[in-house]
Amino acid sequence: MSRTPFDSFAKQLLEEFLSPFGEVDTTYEVPGESRFVDVLFIPTARFSAATDLSGLLGEIAATPCLLEPFRNQPSLIEVRNCLLKLFLVQAETVRRARRDDERLLDAELPQLWILAPSAFQSLLSSFGAKASEHWGAGVYALPVALKSMIVAINQLPRTEATLWVRLLGRGATQQQAIEEVLALPPDDSRRSNVLQLLVNWKISLELTEAFEQEERSLMAQLSQAYLEWEQATRQQGIEQGIEQGIEQGIEQGIEQGEKALVLRLLSRQVGALPEPMRRRIEALDRIQLELLGEALLAFSSLSDLENWLNHRSLQ
Repeated sequence: MSRTPFDSFAKQLLEEFLSPFGEVDTTYEVPGESRFVDVLFIPTARFSAATDLSGLLGEIAATPCLLEPFRNQPSLIEVRNCLLKLFLVQAETVRRARRDDERLLDAELPQLWILAPSAFQSLLSSFGAKASEHWGAGVYALPVALKSMIVAINQLPRTEATLWVRLLGRGATQQQAIEEVLALPPDDSRRSNVLQLLVNWKISLELTEAFEQEERSLMAQLSQAYLEWEQATRQQGIEQGIEQGIEQGIEQGIEQGEKALVLRLLSRQVGALPEPMRRRIEALDRIQLELLGEALLAFSSLSDLENWLNHRSLQ
């Protein structure tokens, strides 16, 4: 299961927007195979793409789907692996329906969406993918029986409807999308949530210290997102300081923002945190929080977090 900074960012972004409207699984293991689906989404009955989640991502999420984001254009083998995962998940869905004596329509089976930063015509032609009149520019449909689509993110129109998908693009496409996020009104909750995810990604890239030249310019842009987030946190502290004292309020606001960010990162990294463990983290001071923020990217389970907390308590 991939642990690259982009892979984590892509999963977190999709989970951020989709989780209010259905079941999101970013660790779904294909039955009988040592393969994991990047994101498996099953919409709830109350979900309406037209009203709850607008734009291209909302239309994609209107039906059960597998979402496979790529940092680079996928190879032929990688596309085949995505198709294999789709067929195995569909087969498991059919088996469950038969076991429960339920009737399952073909339209109810999950559909595959490959989210690629770009897609050469040679790749599209190899799988019989053709431009879709319904979905518009940048979206290509494989033969209908395959229930699969390829999104060439760099070909998507620069509109609000494609913004959240374009954040998963590369180069100028992604940088333009980040600028559009920064230009959203400060009170837009989506802007605040995405800024936090971008900050997480910046931290992850800095810790790897092995990013490409293209990502160096991206780091500069993510630094702007970080400053936006930090300024918002400081502003929150100032507002709290009206009653508690300006300087004390600023410090408390920043510390609360850092705790919220660390707790959010931990939940995405190792899963839901038990309440006793959450209280232990909330009791950490700023220096310990910063150390935990650096260490958590190496965690893969709650036991890793518990070992870290136990080690710190002995020092």
